[in-house]
Amino acid sequence: MTARPAAGRAPARSSALQFLDDDDEYFARQPARRSELPDPEPLLRNLTHCVIEVLAGARDLDQLARWVTDDVYRNLSKRVVLAARARRVKGQALQRPAFSLGTVITCEPADGVVEAVVMVHQRARSRAVAIRLEGLDQRWRASAISVL
Repeated sequence: MTARPAAGRAPARSSALQFLDDDDEYFARQPARRSELPDPEPLLRNLTHCVIEVLAGARDLDQLARWVTDDVYRNLSKRVVLAARARRVKGQALQRPAFSLGTVITCEPADGVVEAVVMVHQRARSRAVAIRLEGLDQRWRASAISVL
């Protein structure tokens, strides 16, 4: 039988947990320099492709979790729910979207940061996907994605 803390009191922390809390700065995500990071264009193209498919309902959002920050994941999750609701109201079936990726325009406002716009061409219209990548732990992570 384990001892339970008194009501309203937090359990005592072990010394090992306290040690980890004191050294969180060593275990937190570390920013990476541009020279330590791979070419961002393939990731920008693949991420754009996946985001369009996720919003169309043809791909699971969880497949992007590794490449995006928590905030981006939450925002995309909300958009996925809204898109699914709109499809249901219109009576549309899930379909894999037909599109092609166009021009990728990038700029680097700071070391280890890339901001890009990727053009997406569909039959009825063209869209722009704006993505901000930040280098963390020697790999790129999307800290902002906006589908226009």
